[in-house]
Amino acid sequence: MSQSSWLVAGIVPGIERHPVKKLEPDEAALLRLLHRWQAEAERSGRKISRIAVAPCSSQGQAFEAGRDGVWLAPHGSSPWAEGSRLRGCDVEAQVIHPNSIAVSREPRRAKTDRLDTGLLKRSFLGGLRGERDHCNMVAIPTLEEEDAKRPGGERDALVSERTRIINRFKSTLAWLGIRGFKPHLRHAAARLETLRTPEGMPLPANTMAELRREIVRLRLIVEQIREIEAGRVERLEQQPGAGAHPMVRALAQIRGVGIETADMLAHEAFSRPLRDQRAVARGACPRAGQRPDPGGGLTGSPDESGARRREKGLARPAPGSEQGAGNARVPHGTSPWAKGPRGMIQLAWRFLMFQKDSALVRWYRHRTAEARGATRKTMIVALARKLLIELWRLATTGQVPEGVVLRSAP
Repeated sequence: MSQSSWLVAGIVPGIERHPVKKLEPDEAALLRLLHRWQAEAERSGRKISRIAVAPCSSQGQAFEAGRDGVWLAPHGSSPWAEGSRLRGCDVEAQVIHPNSIAVSREPRRAKTDRLDTGLLKRSFLGGLRGERDHCNMVAIPTLEEEDAKRPGGERDALVSERTRIINRFKSTLAWLGIRGFKPHLRHAAARLETLRTPEGMPLPANTMAELRREIVRLRLIVEQIREIEAGRVERLEQQPGAGAHPMVRALAQIRGVGIETADMLAHEAFSRPLRDQRAVARGACPRAGQRPDPGGGLTGSPDESGARRREKGLARPAPGSEQGAGNARVPHGTSPWAKGPRGMIQLAWRFLMFQKDSALVRWYRHRTAEARGATRKTMIVALARKLLIELWRLATTGQVPEGVVLRSAP
């Protein structure tokens, strides 16, 4: 699938050929094509009782299960679901998890859309036959569940933009020999007019105009961040039992875990039922993923072959892949992460400060009592993994981690 055209390939009983058809991006045209193939099969004497489609898009060396395919699946008020009901046809729409497609790693392999559809059909058929772990499908969230994640993602993007503006602002002043200026303070705009270079000269005109615009952008971003945070608190107070709000309130009782972190965990890490603690700690899959990816998250990347035993550290997404390794906020979510699961790593460092008497912190202190700095950084990943499991138990069963200090719920 793409924004310009769709290539539809099918396996139709009673038809020896494997039909392939290029269409305009239109769900109505896709339904007409499926009905035409169904009629061809019935004319050949086959009764079609099940129609299954697996929308997916391919880019480079990897397959995506993102924006082009998810909206076609029947969740809530999807146009695809409504179209299926109006036409009286029961079309089963699923989205293939990108990690279910084995892609050749040859640097000069042949790659066309028709070849990609062959890989997709083979994997999809295995999943329809019920072969375990052969083909995993993405669990499509409801519109309400997906919408609840938007404020956290928007705030994370705004915080990154705020940091980028502040760093660029400071680097511009450092080029002029001015240090110690804090553009995020309330009176930064007034103080900017009084800045002088070490030689006593005022700032150049174009540089001053640029810095004024940067302060305006920074004020707007700070205001939007406050608006998002205030809206989250207001929703928690007005609807304490709606959606994931009980889970957010339970997590926010822990000293050192704020509303933002609790909201991130509730909507990103614990948004779906997980089988056990291994599935929680493995936690690295796309936002709408059904099964945690065994190659990512807070787990290692073992490289074993024969007598060779090597650990390559935390998993990273494959080059060109936009999914399959979780997100940066918490290792169980949406966009690709190139710097590790920083959400839980940051929480683990903060946990050491606010929960010094907890069992997890005592375990960490004991294991790193005489260790070097590199060992402490390695062990903090293990602490983050254990902490994620304990928080999952608290959010799902109410079991408070041993030694953890609680505060009153917000």
